[in-house]
Amino acid sequence: MLLLAFDTATPTVSVALHDGSTTVVRWAREGARRHAELLAPGITAVLSDAGADRRELTDVAVGVGPGPYTGLRVGVVTARTLAAVLGTRLHGVCTLDVLAAQARRDGIEGPFVVATDARRKEIYWARYDAAGHRVTGPSVDRPAAVATQLPAGLPAIGRGARLYPDVLSAADGPLDPDAGVLADAVASGAVTELAAEPLYLRRPDVAAPSPRKPVS
Repeated sequence: MLLLAFDTATPTVSVALHDGSTTVVRWAREGARRHAELLAPGITAVLSDAGADRRELTDVAVGVGPGPYTGLRVGVVTARTLAAVLGTRLHGVCTLDVLAAQARRDGIEGPFVVATDARRKEIYWARYDAAGHRVTGPSVDRPAAVATQLPAGLPAIGRGARLYPDVLSAADGPLDPDAGVLADAVASGAVTELAAEPLYLRRPDVAAPSPRKPVS
């Protein structure tokens, strides 16, 4: 196996290469709204550092969000294009699940919440049990509305939790997804896979126009 994994659902573009046993190369750059500029160089960098050619890839894994439209679309479209051109297996994984796996790896214990920044004073979030399995979500809501659905003091990790510490019990943990963890999870079968379709969640900004009334 030679698995290329990446996630563009948050301000950080993360890319990794996995050889079936371990993640051999990681690359990450923070650049909100620069996902299209950063992803291709990141892919080139991890392949070059590993001395690999993209034609050797057997699998492509991508974080499918939830996330803001532009960044998320860059990652999903790139993954689908690479898989189609190279004939690789394609894996989609919820970005919040990747952050949950990182939190468990980093030692968080008991149930917790993962929250990322959805902009517009909202967060993307999901709730996890003590084993790190998602039990609620993913959803998008205002932080105060999320807080009313959670037990008091439930730890929250992720960039969204850090942005709203007045209503969420922000805990130490990862802020953005690590593509190396995504790759490890897919290679080991330790994560529930989804279709490689973007999880936007948010309602459309523009409604379809109403039919015109006939002119009398």
